Amino acid sequence: MHTDLVAALDIGGTKIAGALVDGHGRILARAQRPTPAQQDGQRVMGAVEEVLGDLAGSPLWERAGRVGIGSAGPVDASAGTVSPVNVPGWRDFPLVERVRAVTGGLPVALIGDGVAITAAEHWQGAARGHDDALCMVVSTGVGGGLVLNGRLHPGPTGNAGHIGHISVDLDGDPCPCGSRGCVERIASGPNIARRALEQGWRPGPDGDTSAAAVAAAAREGDPVAVASFERAAQALAAGIAATATLVEIDIAVIGGGVAKAGDVLFAPLRKALAGYATLSFVQRLTVTPARMGTDAGLVGAAAAALHVAAPTSG
Repeated sequence: MHTDLVAALDIGGTKIAGALVDGHGRILARAQRPTPAQQDGQRVMGAVEEVLGDLAGSPLWERAGRVGIGSAGPVDASAGTVSPVNVPGWRDFPLVERVRAVTGGLPVALIGDGVAITAAEHWQGAARGHDDALCMVVSTGVGGGLVLNGRLHPGPTGNAGHIGHISVDLDGDPCPCGSRGCVERIASGPNIARRALEQGWRPGPDGDTSAAAVAAAAREGDPVAVASFERAAQALAAGIAATATLVEIDIAVIGGGVAKAGDVLFAPLRKALAGYATLSFVQRLTVTPARMGTDAGLVGAAAAALHVAAPTSG
């Protein structure tokens, strides 16, 4: 029997997506359920089981030889547990063990969602061909992952590269993580919008106060909206430069909803980065938009199962 496919799961606070993915990163079957994020842990696991059940109903299921999971975090790949901030019913939840049981003992690889997107971008996306890369998701939160020496570097618990919680403002606002002045506290979508509103920006007649609305206002030249994105870009640039200085990456790939702002974000980001990445060995660092889109979590979970040396087995 050929077992050349991966059953991939992308677990977030809004949806639980599943797919059967081949060795070229192609999605051959899909399933999805909304995440019952505010319900108890067993109900959330029930949604995961439903997604896996849908995939098992595909005639391709018999070719699935392993499972890859990219989950909102924190995750602990060494223990096989997850504690997503936005899924309060899961705290130290034994996800790997439960998924193994549902899938008849298939080996399982668990990584954080930022690492999953990094795996996808390195395998099939904007970081392909780069041996040392940082890939980021800038959305409701800010996450990321690293590729070092040509290999995904998830770290012992699956959280390496979590750039959103690098502090870039020593006297900055307290962050829900317990630190202060974190990249996420400045550059995430909700915080871009919060800063704009605090500085006097007002939404249009539709009342939209999202970061996308702030981006639209910035394109029209609204100075407060422009300043909010410039502040976010500065925070991202500081975090990216610090990472590059520490581990010598040569590319930073940025995806997520905030990245859809385009030049409103990337133009001030590249300008700010030139002021932070000043040492000779990081001056050639480039920043580019992600390419993998909404399937990145699934493709990256599959990549982890295929390419990470020692998948978690439970």
